Amino acid sequence: MFAIIETGGKQYRVNAGDVLDVERLDAEVGSTVNLKVLLTGEGDKIVAGAEAEGKTVSATVVRQYKAPKVVVFKYKAKKNVRKRQGHRQNYTRIKIDAIV
Repeated sequence: MFAIIETGGKQYRVNAGDVLDVERLDAEVGSTVNLKVLLTGEGDKIVAGAEAEGKTVSATVVRQYKAPKVVVFKYKAKKNVRKRQGHRQNYTRIKIDAIV
C-alpha cells in the first residue's frame, strides 16, 4: 500500500517503513506527526479526492538538521560588481510508521 502525501508545498510517494527528508517540521525528535494524504493506492484500487480525506499518514521524527551550504556568487563582467551569498536549508528526517 502506498500514499501520496503533501508537506512543505511538495508531494511525496511513501510506503510504510520509508525514511525521507522533508522541509523542516516544527516537531521534537522522537515525536509523531500526522501528514495530509492526497491519494492512496493498493494494487489496482486507487482512492483520491473526497474519499481520501479521512486518511492520514503517521510518521516519527528521526532527526532535525541543516543541509550543506550552497554558495551563490553573482558578478557582472568588467563592472567590478561581485556578490557572494550562502544558504543552508533546514530539513527534517521522518520515518513513515503507518498509513491509516
